[in-house]
Amino acid sequence: MPRLLDLFCGQGGAAVGYHRAGFDVTGVDIKPQPRYPFTFVQADAMTFPLDGFDAIHASPPCHDHVRTFAAKDGTGWMLGAARERLSSVAAPWVIENVPGAPMRADLRLCGCMFGLPLLARERWFETSWHAFKMRSPCHHPERPVTVTGNGIPSGSWYYGRVDGYEYYRLSKEAMGISWMTKDGLRNAIPPAYTEHVGAQLLDVLAAAA
Repeated sequence: MPRLLDLFCGQGGAAVGYHRAGFDVTGVDIKPQPRYPFTFVQADAMTFPLDGFDAIHASPPCHDHVRTFAAKDGTGWMLGAARERLSSVAAPWVIENVPGAPMRADLRLCGCMFGLPLLARERWFETSWHAFKMRSPCHHPERPVTVTGNGIPSGSWYYGRVDGYEYYRLSKEAMGISWMTKDGLRNAIPPAYTEHVGAQLLDVLAAAA
């Protein structure tokens, strides 16, 4: 089973998708992640050794790249720095971030592409092999769940003026994630996205072999 390094791993949304695709995943995050479902190392993703892995995924902090997020935290430089680090290794790599981030969006994925019609959550993926996919416009026949911020997004009246716990339950269902805290969930990548990316990554590895 090929080994994948999951940098800035959080609580493991991306990791579960790659595992489903067929990877043995090791996560790295500077914060402790007791809910991470696979091998975890608490360390700085910007200095952690990259050798010994067949592929690498990185999800640098996105707060400085979110157009509607007022509280910038000075981490925006990490995206470019992560790309520079990954470009120095032979292993194929993937970088994930939010729409509008300064990156080449080889893949633009949303929940409606993967049987998650309630989930309106576009994420961009830049890949070392310049992946490409034609996609239809987003289609969310019901009022979507956005999974943003710490509370209930505006417009949640559509769900019957739900409280925070009920919206948290709806968010987990929409994301296809059951094990995360609310904080982990709002920063997570739905596993369906990286299962799709992971299948392409396996093809890249097979072609190289």
